[in-house]
Amino acid sequence: MTGAGRPGAVVTGMGMVTSLGRRPDEVFEALTAGLSGITAVPEGHVAHGWLPAAGIAPHIEGEEVLPPTETRCVDRFALLAMAAADDALADAGLVVGRDVDARRTAVVLGTGGGGLETYEQQARRRQDRGRPGVSPYLLPGMLSNMATARIAIKHGIRGFSTAIVTACAAGAQAVAEGLRLIRAGDADVVVCGGTDASLHPTIVSAFANARALAQGWDDPAQASRPFDIRRNGFVLGDGSAVLVLESAAHAAARGVAGYAEVIGWGSTTDAHHPTMPRPDGAGAADAMRAALANAGLDPSDIGYVNAHGTGTKLGDLAESAALNAVFGAHRPAVSSTKGATGHLLGAAGAVEAAVTVLAVARGLLPPTLNLDEPDPACALDHVRGAARPVRLRAALSNAFAFGGHNTSLVFGPTPTGTAEPAAATRP
Repeated sequence: MTGAGRPGAVVTGMGMVTSLGRRPDEVFEALTAGLSGITAVPEGHVAHGWLPAAGIAPHIEGEEVLPPTETRCVDRFALLAMAAADDALADAGLVVGRDVDARRTAVVLGTGGGGLETYEQQARRRQDRGRPGVSPYLLPGMLSNMATARIAIKHGIRGFSTAIVTACAAGAQAVAEGLRLIRAGDADVVVCGGTDASLHPTIVSAFANARALAQGWDDPAQASRPFDIRRNGFVLGDGSAVLVLESAAHAAARGVAGYAEVIGWGSTTDAHHPTMPRPDGAGAADAMRAALANAGLDPSDIGYVNAHGTGTKLGDLAESAALNAVFGAHRPAVSSTKGATGHLLGAAGAVEAAVTVLAVARGLLPPTLNLDEPDPACALDHVRGAARPVRLRAALSNAFAFGGHNTSLVFGPTPTGTAEPAAATRP
């Protein structure tokens, strides 16, 4: 445990499916090398012609994660989550029922929209063919809890399970709930994270008509520009990240040190506007302060913040104001990995939590891609141009959402971790 707060939860396994790769190591190495996963949308993709750039995760066939007889109407958001969960449990060396009591294992997955593509497909079939055209498998395909349920069914997890649906804060809130369950003694192991697959015409059209998406960039890889003076919106992405959390006692009994610990969380609500943050970032600042208090840390203990940093004008300004209000002259290093991945909506907070875990474990901070000229109104200690080696006592990851949901997570090294700085990797 880092700091004087309550016990943390050890991150013993991770799985990721993102536009930068399928393995956490692969994703982190791409981020620290300054590579981008954002491309033009290829022909044949459902969003081709609707979206100029996107961070598209690899395709997952249903047969990769499910028996062939169970793949009917399984939405991509659930397939992504199942692939990430399979990898996370394998990475942790955990088999439920063998290494941990199934009733002492929980699943908590966040998502922004659930199976929206499945719903859209079936709605078209109803329009074309009437009631007989709608699949009886529609509901188990589209419901937001189905990623959670599918993981539990496949791995025989019989403890607490739920789905978090707080839009772009959902993945981070799922990790916070995992920490809460372990601290409360309600679980020894929690499989938690986020997943989203919203790259299809209706959702794309809504964001485009709201003028939220980046536009006017000839090179898709340059479109996502968190905190840059020329930013003009975010780039959509899809994918999933799943973390396996264990109580310190359970991990120690297995002889597993883990990557890092989740040691604090904070969640607040802006109570301001359905889509816009408070301009002064007060709600976000309160979430960060709550997370620090929960971890038993002072602002000066934080050496790195993985920012929500979407690349929208208002969002980046509000987060910068919040960071300066919380940290003042201390000024921890800040980067947003959305410059390389795009915005994964309900999966974003989980992906960025996993990245922050690796930053703590490796002592290396990924830069913000495309941050060529920082906005003077976003005056922060930006990591840009190259990865930065550090020695971290603790790091923070932010996730904010439509509806005014704010979640911050605090991570620290495991008791056996060295948190030694690594050699910087340059793009």
